This record gives sequence, C-alpha cells and structure tokens, in this order.
Amino acid sequence: MSMGIIKLLLAEDDINLGTILREYLAVKGFAVEHAFNGEDALNLFRDDKFDICILDIMMPKMDGFTLAAQIRKADNNIPIIFLTAKALAQDKIEGFKIGADDYITKPFNAEELLFRINAILKRVKPALYGNGQPAVFKLGKYEFDYNRRTLTAGKKEQKLTTKEAELLRLLCINRNSELERSEALKTIWHEDNYFNARSMDVYITKLRSYLKEDSSIEIVNLHGSGFKLIC
Repeated sequence: MSMGIIKLLLAEDDINLGTILREYLAVKGFAVEHAFNGEDALNLFRDDKFDICILDIMMPKMDGFTLAAQIRKADNNIPIIFLTAKALAQDKIEGFKIGADDYITKPFNAEELLFRINAILKRVKPALYGNGQPAVFKLGKYEFDYNRRTLTAGKKEQKLTTKEAELLRLLCINRNSELERSEALKTIWHEDNYFNARSMDVYITKLRSYLKEDSSIEIVNLHGSGFKLIC
C-alpha cells in the first residue's frame, strides 16, 4: 500500500498502551503525536493539522467525548476513532452521535486498529491510495459529492461525517431499489448486529433531515428488511 505521510493524533492516558500504539503506528509509517490527557490533545489539535484522531474516552482533564465534540466544532470532516474499555451500547451510540467514525473496545489487537484506520482513510482520503475518482450524485435539488463528503443545494452546503457519506452513497447506488440492512451494516460497520443496526437508524434519521427541503426525495423503511432512496 502506497500512501503519503498521515498525521495521527493519539490521546491515551495509559502510558504503556499509548507508548506501544505510538511506536507501532510510527513503524507503519504514521506521524504520531501522543497526548496523555484530553486538554493536551485539544491543544495539539489546535496547533497542528491532523488527518485522523484516535481518542481514549476515559481520560483526565477532559474525557474523549468532550474532546471529540470540541474537535468536531473545528473540523467536521476529520475521522475519529474511539478507544475505550467501555462496552455498553449506549456509550457507543453516544460516540457515533458525536460523529465518531469507528469504535474499538479494549483489549484489542494493534493490527485490528491499523485495519480500521486504513479502511477509514481509504474512504476519506482516497487519493492517498490511488483511487481518487470523483463520485458525484444528483439528488433532486441536491448534489452529493462522496469524496468531499458534501451535500449541496444552491449555496447551502452540508458537511457529512464519514458514515453519513458511506450510507448515502450506498443509497444512491441502489436508488429506487432496496438497500438491504444487512448489506449496509456489513459494508459500513463490518458487522450486522443489534447495536450497529440502531446506530444506522440514527444516521438514516440524519440523512432524512438533510434532504427534507426537497419533497421529491424520500428514504423509506422497507418492513425492517432495508431502505429505499426514492428520487
């Protein structure tokens, strides 16, 4: 895999785990800045330009959810992966509502984290992987640019999170026909389970709100089996 230098912000208060991850990711070609608490991580983010953030949730001075919300205020597009010992579904849903792109529960394998990082970067920075072809869809009064993750109507532009863009792209590809829930879950979340299905429902609601100004566009539920983008 050939890619340019990726700048990664790692916020992890566990010294041993943080050091291991920093060294592992550096060996894999990432430029890693490591902060041991949320406040220091936010200062690093404000002082530099990063391509992706890996955030622990339980940290001193500022927790990962608060940190992610602050990062999202400054940059709605930068990918965020949460690291956490918490396995409660509600915590994961909270993370995705803030705009997380992925969520990995401790303990985990460093190779699994690397796989998730690369999967996200292939979507949000496709040019780095040699497949930066444009993907623009016309939806009524809207124009959806998958690579830029924007939904535009006239002069109004809505920035989309990674998962919002992935889901809308699948709906566009399957326009006026069924997108099966299991297909969407396995493609975007990599696993079809109850928690991921609930997360996807949150994103469907968001997409409906973004498209509500054009009555000719509708995302309908199909008896629990999937969704259909009618345009």
